[in-house]
Amino acid sequence: MTTGAVHSWDLATAVDGPGTRFVVFTAGCPLRCLYCHNPETRFARYGRRVTVDSIIAEIEKYRRFIQVAGGGVTISGGEPLLQPEFTAELLHAVKGMGLHTALDTSGFLGDRATGQLLAETDLVLLDIKSWDPTTYRHVTGGEVAPTLRFARRLSDLGKPMWIRFVLVPGLTDALDNVEGIASFVATLNGVQRVDVLPFHKMGAPKYPAVGPPFLLADTPTPDTELVERVRGQFTAHGLRA
Repeated sequence: MTTGAVHSWDLATAVDGPGTRFVVFTAGCPLRCLYCHNPETRFARYGRRVTVDSIIAEIEKYRRFIQVAGGGVTISGGEPLLQPEFTAELLHAVKGMGLHTALDTSGFLGDRATGQLLAETDLVLLDIKSWDPTTYRHVTGGEVAPTLRFARRLSDLGKPMWIRFVLVPGLTDALDNVEGIASFVATLNGVQRVDVLPFHKMGAPKYPAVGPPFLLADTPTPDTELVERVRGQFTAHGLRA
């Protein structure tokens, strides 16, 4: 039985997928997003080793409730694809319970997702953090190309996707940056919606405990006008946002 590093798990509302979700937060992430609201999940050392069986036993306690609520199980993080074998086995076990599955990922490690892993995934929540490569590198410390490649692969498979974009004033809100994402996403098959997620600082108090400073403490949250402008850019391309 495969083991993996997990930070926590809990029931959540529809923000993490259709219906009430049981969300597993894996430990460890290759990116260092400036606005990360779960900085404690960046490092595997802050997690604990668990087996797939132990998580399934926990999910079993809520299975009937989740089914009645039309929900399922979301594997989030951290980054689930940092532990592809563990994630694949967990998805397989959840599907065996007759529950809907969702994978919440940046797509940066999308090349690690096997065909079998994706076959066990009903929905991919794909976070496209920026279109402009320089902005993406500044925001995450990584490269955008792997995410776009993964998105195209999911599109070719016809895999249902929810695209996510975190809107940070002065950082990811440039007209051309948003337009680039919107234009690209409009070419993908399987995109059911685009979630424009306004930047917030709810994770800021966690940073002193895990080491890295929160560098966006002085960055304002986006106002309604900015959020609506960005949503309008997506809807102008025929996307639901």
